Amino acid sequence: MNELNRYPEKVNWLRQGIQIEILTLAYMTLEAILSIWAGIAAGSVLLAAFGIDSLLELLSGAILLWRLRVEAAGDALEKIERTEKRAALATAIVLGLLCVYILVTSIYGLATHSQAESSPLGIGVSLAAVMFMPYLAFRKRRIAQALDSHALEEDATASITCAYMAGTVLVGLSLNGLFGWWWAEDVAALGFLFWLAKETWEAFQETRE
Repeated sequence: MNELNRYPEKVNWLRQGIQIEILTLAYMTLEAILSIWAGIAAGSVLLAAFGIDSLLELLSGAILLWRLRVEAAGDALEKIERTEKRAALATAIVLGLLCVYILVTSIYGLATHSQAESSPLGIGVSLAAVMFMPYLAFRKRRIAQALDSHALEEDATASITCAYMAGTVLVGLSLNGLFGWWWAEDVAALGFLFWLAKETWEAFQETRE
């Protein structure tokens, strides 16, 4: 008999967590495909980076879905804690890889004076993320607090990171399209990197603790 049946409230939170991660996977798959395609078509490093961020969050969401299903299956506490630690570490690594990618691509873009073409599709995708990702982050944090899950809390950070990066993409693409400021995307990405690096460091510290 599944021990979780004694705790219907926790079962409900686990069910909500699984549902929100499935929604995350579906949305991030669509966002990744559209962003990378639009980024390649427009020659936009920032838009392509946004698509890669979506792929990384897709990985993070898959790991979290695995972690929640392990607990929902009523497995032993030791296995749940082990899964939680692996999920938290993987999410922190995802954030770290994104930092490295943004840094390298932004510096390269500034050094080569690369100018992306205007991308209405990219603007639409980033605008949708600005509106939708904060909702996902809010839901994940609420569920994470109920389940005392650091991994889910870090996944919520990844979601709000996606919203901030979407805002950066939106500003960069708009300035480039309206005024021809080729450097706007890369400068905006580097400015965003300061916030992302702080969140990544905190994620690794929590994982170590």
